[in-house]
Amino acid sequence: MNPVGADGYEHHPLLAQHVRDVASRGEGVLVAVTHELHSHGTVRIARIRPASGVEWTTSAENIRAARP
Repeated sequence: MNPVGADGYEHHPLLAQHVRDVASRGEGVLVAVTHELHSHGTVRIARIRPASGVEWTTSAENIRAARP
C-alpha cells in the first residue's frame, strides 16, 4: 500500500495518470485515492474524472494504467 497523508489521501503512483476502471470499463484521469472508514473496516476509494468531467468512484483495487 502507498503512504497516506493525515487528510486520508493516498499518494498513489497513478495520480494524474490516465486509468481504466476494470469494473465499469470506464477510463479517465485518477484524481484521488482516499481511505474511508466503514463498519467492516477501511476502504480505498478511487476518484476518476473522464473527459466529460463527471467523476465517479470505484474501489482502488479496480484501477489500472490505461493508454490515452
